[in-house]
This record gives sequence, structure tokens and C-alpha cells, in this order.
Amino acid sequence: MKKPVISFLVSGRGSNFRNVVDRIADRTIPAEFGAVISNKADAGALEIARELGIASYTVEPKDYFTRKGHEKAIIRLFEQHKTDLIIAAGYMRILSPYIINKYTCRIINIHPALLPAFPGMAAQKQAIEYGAKVSGCTVHFIDKGTDTGPIILQRTVPVLENDTPAALSNRILEQEHIALPEAVKLFCEGRISVHGRVVKIK
Repeated sequence: MKKPVISFLVSGRGSNFRNVVDRIADRTIPAEFGAVISNKADAGALEIARELGIASYTVEPKDYFTRKGHEKAIIRLFEQHKTDLIIAAGYMRILSPYIINKYTCRIINIHPALLPAFPGMAAQKQAIEYGAKVSGCTVHFIDKGTDTGPIILQRTVPVLENDTPAALSNRILEQEHIALPEAVKLFCEGRISVHGRVVKIK
């Protein structure tokens, strides 16, 4: 069976990105590398990609007149690298329906909350301010809403008394580093099927 080709959208330091590429490199995840694309030239994830010899590109929105033009340039790179699965690993731009429709249930994101609770920005701060007793992370497919796509996996952490957003973020990140590679592995092994909003795992 042909191994899926995985490409990445990144914006930041790349800890989740690094975790997945290491699992591809050691063959835990049965996949091939595609492209790493960032909207920021100084993203730490790009440096990791270069160190590992993975094709990397900066596609900055300011270089295009429209969002669609920007996403067309990204799609051209995905197609050039024969991409089967896209991972948004800390990608800090909202994707439009144009790219989402082309890769339905083939774009995976990780969010630092137990969706559908606390979507959007500052999820850890939201959880603390709401008085949640449990938080965690959610790996999901991206759809046209904000953190509303079908849920693949979730992992939990307690919200401690006198917790801070930074402390909670660090504990959640430890679980993100487990959940994201696990979800990607399930996809690459053909063990995921989507039925409406429900993801079933074989």
C-alpha cells in the first residue's frame, strides 16, 4: 500500500510539527514527507524542516492581493508534492472554504481544549476563567467553522486550583505531543472513517 504524503502548515516554533516529523522519520507513522509551508519567514518550524531536509516554503499573505490568491499558491505547492494529508501544526491563519473544500477531511488541526468547549483563541485562559475542572486537547478535521470539525481524538488534563494559563498550556502541550502523532498514524493506516460529524476508528 502506498504511504500517504503529509504536508504541513506552520506559523510558530514547531513543537507539534517536530513531534510528527520525528514519528515519520522513525517509521512509527507510515507516511512520506511532502512540503512545509509557513505564512511567516521566521517560523521556527521552517528551520526544523531545513535541518531535516524537508522541502520548505514561505508563502506570505502580503504578497497576494486576495486570500484566494494566497491559498492558490499554497495549493500549487501541495499538488506539486502530491499531498494526501495536511497538518495545521500551529498555523495561525483561518483557512477559507476554497482550500477546505478541496481537502475535505484531509486537514488535521490540534486545539488546546476539549472541543466543543472553548474554541478560538486563548482556550486555556477561557477554561480557567470558566471554572472548568478538566481541560485538554482535541485533534480534529478542519471544516468551515472555528474549531468545529469532526473530532478524531481527545486527551485530558486537570485544571488545578490557582492554575495559570501558562501552566495549563504546558500540561496540555504534553498531551498534544501524544495525541497529534497518534491521530496522524490512524489516518495513515486507513483506520479513520467520517460519518457526518462522527469519526469512527477501526
